[in-house]
Amino acid sequence: MSARIYVEGGGKIRSLQGPCREAFSRLLGSALPNKPQMKIVACGGRGDTYNAFKTQHAASKGEFVGLLVDSEERVVDVNRPWAHLASQPKDKWDKPKTATDDQVFLMTTCMETWIVADRETLRKHYGSRLNEKALPAAHNLETKDRHVVQDDLVKATKDCTNAYSKGKRSFEVLEKLDPKALTALPSFQRMVRILNEKLSPYTEIR
Repeated sequence: MSARIYVEGGGKIRSLQGPCREAFSRLLGSALPNKPQMKIVACGGRGDTYNAFKTQHAASKGEFVGLLVDSEERVVDVNRPWAHLASQPKDKWDKPKTATDDQVFLMTTCMETWIVADRETLRKHYGSRLNEKALPAAHNLETKDRHVVQDDLVKATKDCTNAYSKGKRSFEVLEKLDPKALTALPSFQRMVRILNEKLSPYTEIR
């Protein structure tokens, strides 16, 4: 089965949507090797991503359609992402009638959680000026407030020549992440498991 994943990111600037799509394609390609059937669609904002997913879900025949967005808040049950999104005051997204929880993947609580989980890649990407002590503790990263994670990443890289910022620089580091370093994140692990099941028999990342 082929898959089409609608991803939050890139904003409304077309020049950023390409790097966003490429970064997620490379990361998921590394996590799911030999899966050429998977297409990443960078949609910009949350609302646009949700609407694009709904449209494709309604029209799709025989294709797996997925939605990948920030959870923004701590998730009570990673296996019930639609309930989480419906409970968020800013979203209150209704689950399309025939959609399932297996179609929704959350970056809990934000994309930066994935980035700070991979300390080795951060060292290689930012170099000796990276202040690792400023990064949030690696334990239970998905329970940490997104603003704390984002602010800590900015602080940790502020003296680096390529200091972290939303946009092009965020995608430059995202595409380099090692999926093995992210398997400690329950939401990431769940996404890889489900996509492996949908596209082919599951193979654990080693």
